[in-house]
Order: sequence, then structure tokens, then C-alpha cells
Amino acid sequence: MQTTRFNINEGTKAIVDIEVQSLIFEFIGGIGIFLLGIKFMGDGLQKSAGDRLRDILDRFTSNPFLGVLAGIIVTGLIQSSSGTTVLTVGLVNAGFMTLRQAIGVIMGANIGTTVTAFIIGINIGEYALPILAVGALILFFFKNQKVTAVGQTIFGFGALFFGLELMGSGLKPLSQLEVFHSLTLSMSETPILGVVIGTVFTVIVQSSSATIGILQGLFAEGAMSLEAALPVLLGDNIGTTITAILASIGTSIAAKRAALTHVVFNLIGATIFMLILGLFTSFVTFLQGQLNLNPEMTIAFAHGSYNLMNTAIQFPFIGVLAWIVTKLIPGEDSIIEYKPKHLDPIFIQQSSTVALDQAKAEVIRMGEFAHKGLEETNLYVTTQNQKHSEMAMQVEGALNNLDREITDYLVSIAAGSLSDTESVKHTSLMNSVRDIERIGDHYENIIELIDYKMSNKVNLTEQALEDLNTMFDLTLLTVKQAVESLEKMDREAALEVVQKEDKIDKMERQFRKKHIIRMNEGLCSGSAGIVFVDIISNLERIGDHAVNIAEEVLGE
Repeated sequence: MQTTRFNINEGTKAIVDIEVQSLIFEFIGGIGIFLLGIKFMGDGLQKSAGDRLRDILDRFTSNPFLGVLAGIIVTGLIQSSSGTTVLTVGLVNAGFMTLRQAIGVIMGANIGTTVTAFIIGINIGEYALPILAVGALILFFFKNQKVTAVGQTIFGFGALFFGLELMGSGLKPLSQLEVFHSLTLSMSETPILGVVIGTVFTVIVQSSSATIGILQGLFAEGAMSLEAALPVLLGDNIGTTITAILASIGTSIAAKRAALTHVVFNLIGATIFMLILGLFTSFVTFLQGQLNLNPEMTIAFAHGSYNLMNTAIQFPFIGVLAWIVTKLIPGEDSIIEYKPKHLDPIFIQQSSTVALDQAKAEVIRMGEFAHKGLEETNLYVTTQNQKHSEMAMQVEGALNNLDREITDYLVSIAAGSLSDTESVKHTSLMNSVRDIERIGDHYENIIELIDYKMSNKVNLTEQALEDLNTMFDLTLLTVKQAVESLEKMDREAALEVVQKEDKIDKMERQFRKKHIIRMNEGLCSGSAGIVFVDIISNLERIGDHAVNIAEEVLGE
């Protein structure tokens, strides 16, 4: 009898172990599928929208109120406040957006991210698998990019609910555990504990949508009271700021301030609502009763109400928030202004001559940027300090943007009637814009070559570095003089550019031969030879574009 009883106990233990393992696997797998669903849905919507999301943030943030609306729209589409904030940090870093504009967008992003919680509150988990099937069929059987983007969105939508179903199955037993009851009771009695748990968990998962989804599941299963859930919700909103902080590493001071604003905004909001937690809990309970909300939708309304009220409270103090983060991160910021300064559309209607002069002023500004970018590239070659590479790439981004803006402006001018003289000037400016933009492309190539050199530990000889410095100095002078000759329409300066470019060509041939000799003598490796030759080749091409600008002055 004793032996039989032992076998029964062992069998029961094995069954319990299997059940516990199954529940853990369902919960972990559910989180994974849920996160995949959010990513797929957001990526699909983003692909459908194309570059319009960035344009919304770029164009519709002229004041903080519009910034809030833009933040809501973009986050509602990509289903990620972190994604919107990271995009905003990037735009601030690039000079597209000021700190005050960014604060409005960040506030809007916090409201927009509540859309996911409301979607979860609809509770259509039983249809998750058919939705997944429809999305998968579209992805596999259609090749059109827009159609597949829709398929990806549908697949993500289904995965989101399927993941929630699995998480719910894994969370059910928690309501029966005494330990978990004690924890939730502690969170009800000590709300700060719930805030800490919500913050830490969201920092780990890096998705407030996921942690709030789990919170909705726990509340729906009766494993957590509303008094315990609301502090966790506040912590979730604090924890989601970690993504923006990570995105700001290595960026400009302005971008770091924008990321810190996200943290300060949510910390202040959480502090205010912790002080009125009893009142907020009563408000959510009132909503639940009046609107007959299911548990998931109750948390969704709590999340939405918190972010709406937090934005309403802090919106009048955007200037104060900007002042706080400026004090916390002091220093002057070197931001390249991407947006044109001289291209006022009103001149196109009034006077094509004035409009062309404005376009020329912007082309000169663009040329000065190209010279600065090349200077930073030279410094990166000699010092290998990453800050010079970052600044050069920031300038290159400005060149690309100005290229588009100036070209569009010149096309608009050409739509009107131009005199012969104006037509010549118009063509000259169009050509110059193209050449200046290409200078940026070539120094970007040089930066990539230096990155390759550093990551692969390729060493250039002292003679090779000296030759590069010599060629850089001459190329920099040539580009600068070319831009100045265009600004002043100085033929003598343009002729000097032509002469300097001839020296650059001869220098490139001479240095190439010298380097081949060094390679043959075993003084440098084949990899070093490729890097060196490609750098001087790009410098020679930059000289070609400089002389093209000079030839516009010479009328050739």
C-alpha cells in the first residue's frame, strides 16, 4: 500500500509541475505574441502612411497645441508612444523641431498611446485566430506593398488579441494564490510600491502597452483590485520613458532635453495623481458604474483619463518644463537648422527676380553647410572622435532637406514667366544645388570609410595620413572659394577654383601612385590601400563638383 501511495503522490506532483509549466509558458508566450502584434500592427500602419508620419510631426508643430494633436495622431497610428517620442527626439536632434514644439508632441504621444488599451477593452479575443489567418493570407498571396502593409496591420491586430488570450490563461491561477493576494493588498495599502513595480516592469519590457495589457488581464481575472491597479498604471507611464532616454544617447543637448522632458512630464503627472489617488479611484469607479464598463475597458478609461488630465494640467506650463530640463541639462547646443530661411512663397507670386535672389541666398547657405560638413569630416579623419562624425551627418541631413526645399521652390518659380536672364540664373541655381548636395554624399562616403577603418582596425601610415590632410586642406579651400564665387559672381575667384581643382586632380594621381608603392613595399595592407584610395577618390569628386559651381559663374 505504501508503494502505491508514493506512486500516486509522485504522479500528482508531476501533473502539477506540468500545469505550472504550461501556465508559465502560456503567459511568457502570450507576452511575446502580444508584443509582436503591437510591432506588426504599428509597422503595418507606418508603412501604409509612408513618410506622412514624419511630415505630420515636421509640418504641424508650429505651436504646442498643434504639437499635441500631431502626437496623438502619430501615436494612434503607430501604437507606440515610445516610437513617437524617439521620432521626436530624432527631429529635435536634426534641427527640425524646437524643444517647446517637442514637448507638445510628447504630451500628445501619451494620450495617443491609450488607443491600444481601448482596443484591448473591446475584448474580441475569440476572433483572434480568424483575424490572424486573414492577415497571413494577405501577406503570403499579395505582392503589392500597400496591400501587404494592410495584411501586416491585420496580422498584428490578431496577434495582439491572441497574445492577450494566452496571457489571460496564464494569469488566471494568480487570483487563487495567497502570495499574490498579499502583494496586491500591500500595493493597495502602500501605493508607491505599485508605482515602483509598474515602472520597473515597463523598463524591462520597454512597452507600456504590454504592461497595461497585462494589468487589464489581472484586473479582469480578479487578481488585482482597482486600488492596487491604478498606482501600477502610473508606474507604467513612468517606465515607458526609458526608450526615449536610450534613443537620446549620443545625440545633441536639445535631443537629450526632449527625452528628459518625457521623464519629467510623467514623473510630475504620477506625483500629482498619487496625491489625489483616492479621488482618482472614485472617479474611475464612477465611470465604471455609469458606463457599465468591463474590467479591461475600466483600466483603458483610467489610462485615457489620466493622460488627458495630466496633459490639461501641464499644458499651460510648457515653458516651465522647457526651463526645468534646460537647467537639468545645461550648455549650448550646436543644432543645424534644416529648414530654409529665405524661401518665402509670397515672392514667387510678386516677383520672380526677388524669388530667384531668395533662392540664391538659400543655395549659398547650403554651400556653407557643405563646407562645414567637409570640415567636420576632416576632423573625424584626423581625430576619430565620434562627435565630428555625428555633426557631419547632421549637416548631410540638412543638405538633403535643403536640396528638396530649394528644388521645389525653383520649380514653382519656373511655373511663371521668366526672362532669358532669369532663365539662365534659374538653371544655374538648379545645377549648383545638385552639385552641393553631391558634395555631402561624397563626404558621407568618406565617413563610412573611416568607420570601416576603425571597426576593422585598419591602420594608415603616417605618410598616408599626411597626404590626406594635404588633399583635404586644398579641397576645403576649393569648396569655400567656389561658394564665395557664386555668392559674389566673382569670375576671378571662379578661375582660381578651376586652377585648384586641376591641382586636386594631379594630387589624387600622385598620391595614388605613392600609395601603390607603399603597398608593394609592404608598408601598408591591402585594406588600408582600399580605404586610402577611396578617400582621395571622393575628395577628387568633391573638387569636380566645386568646379561645376565655379563654371556656373563663368557661364561655361
